[in-house]
Amino acid sequence: MSRPGPSPLTRALTSPWLLAAVVLFAFYWQLGAVPLYDLDEGAFTEATREMLASGNFITPHKDGEPRYDKPVLIYWLQALSASGLGFDEFALRLPSALAATLWVMALWGFVRARLDAPTATVAALVMTLSLQVSLIAKAAVADAVLNLFIALAFFEIYRYFLDPGERQSRNALLRAYLWMGLGFLTKGPVAVFFPVVVSFLFFWSQGRLERWLRAAFAPLGWLVFVLVAGPWYLAVYLDDGAGFFRSFFLEHNAGRFGGTMHGHSGFPGYYLVVLPLILLPFTGWFLSLLPRLRASWADPLDRFLWLWFATVFVFFSFSGTKLPHYLLYGAAPLFILMARHRDALTSRALAMAPPLVFFALLLALPLVVQIAAGQGGRAHEVAQFELALPLLGPAYLAQIALATTLVAALALWSRPALWQRLVLVGLIQTAVVYGTVVPRVFAVMQAPVKEAGLLARELDRPTVVYRTSMPSFSVYRDAITPHRPPRAGDLVFLRVDKLDRLVEDYPLLRGEQLYRRGPVALVLMHPREQVRVPGGEG
Repeated sequence: MSRPGPSPLTRALTSPWLLAAVVLFAFYWQLGAVPLYDLDEGAFTEATREMLASGNFITPHKDGEPRYDKPVLIYWLQALSASGLGFDEFALRLPSALAATLWVMALWGFVRARLDAPTATVAALVMTLSLQVSLIAKAAVADAVLNLFIALAFFEIYRYFLDPGERQSRNALLRAYLWMGLGFLTKGPVAVFFPVVVSFLFFWSQGRLERWLRAAFAPLGWLVFVLVAGPWYLAVYLDDGAGFFRSFFLEHNAGRFGGTMHGHSGFPGYYLVVLPLILLPFTGWFLSLLPRLRASWADPLDRFLWLWFATVFVFFSFSGTKLPHYLLYGAAPLFILMARHRDALTSRALAMAPPLVFFALLLALPLVVQIAAGQGGRAHEVAQFELALPLLGPAYLAQIALATTLVAALALWSRPALWQRLVLVGLIQTAVVYGTVVPRVFAVMQAPVKEAGLLARELDRPTVVYRTSMPSFSVYRDAITPHRPPRAGDLVFLRVDKLDRLVEDYPLLRGEQLYRRGPVALVLMHPREQVRVPGGEG
């Protein structure tokens, strides 16, 4: 008696055509619909803007000063996109969306060759619909590009491990060095550190350390690496001296591990809390893998994937600087493991509780904002809360309530497999996050910054920034905005909680508020005697 074939839903969810549609939906829908966010997008895109304006494609600058945070590749990609499509949010974010798309395609191709096409499609769907992956795919920063190259390097390392033929293994090895070189050009040593450490642990655990040593000290491989990454590092040294190397390697790499940068600290269990959030709505699916961890160790592919994830997780758990997206360097193996062992997901409560809690929190957001607005605090935070209240009214609640109802219905629906229901929840989550939540959050946090920047550009007066770090203002103003003491006739961009301090610091000047909305203001400075005060004289 023949076994029944896959159900129509299973065939649909494992179709590459559906995957292509989901990638378009998750990575490209609303890509340019919201303003750039500070600090990260604003900092990256201002450096790109200054690169295009100055014609200096070697040393990135932000507000006229060298920006040593990251190497150059992401700025080149953004500059290329903006040159062809126009300098706007869509063009600046497009390189990240394309990199995330290639990342999905690389994962799909690897899993299809190692396992089968349906498993490859499920793994790619889970990756595409995971919350943090879709966030970096829509962000004008370096992380999607870096994750692409890290994943490609890991996939080539495993191909090198499997291929017995000298030519095939050599080609895989050279491609791994190529991807590490491009990753080194994107974000530096992290693109080399994890592939080298994980491959060492894996080959050692498999009794193949001699083969690893041949790969790790392959002269031709390092030649490929140097030819890819070396020219720019040499050029930036010739252009800017040793400043980049001291700042980038010592401060922004060693310094991030040994200490906290930009206030991004975290307690020792930080990533135990963050991991379930970045995997939403598939958190329970991941947890279902843990009881099988010991059995998975006997399988070479599973062992490789678990070592990849665990090395990233442990390393960043001991890092002084902690950010959620760091875990994405080790997330790709989890998507593969979830797809490969999707039959392990048998608990409805485990599968559906995390997304239901997430949607419940979204429903409670208006109440949280209302309470926070009534608590007082710093002026710019109160302004943000007050600006948010009208946006989180009946329309917001109706949309989130509908989405929550759909998720609850999927939780109660008993026929499809749990992994299939979670993929459908992922589609709902993507629609809600980028169709409802993100536009409202950005309207509160970043739309006033964009409006102030466009106004300053229109007024075309000397402009300075006062005790405020919102570099997207310079992007929208289309000019470098220095951090220097204001003079009479200057426009001053600042957060509203700094207005009183501005008056105290510069008593010979008085400010005329030309723009104030939400957390920011734009002030025109006059000599004190030229400002008219109601009821008195200037």
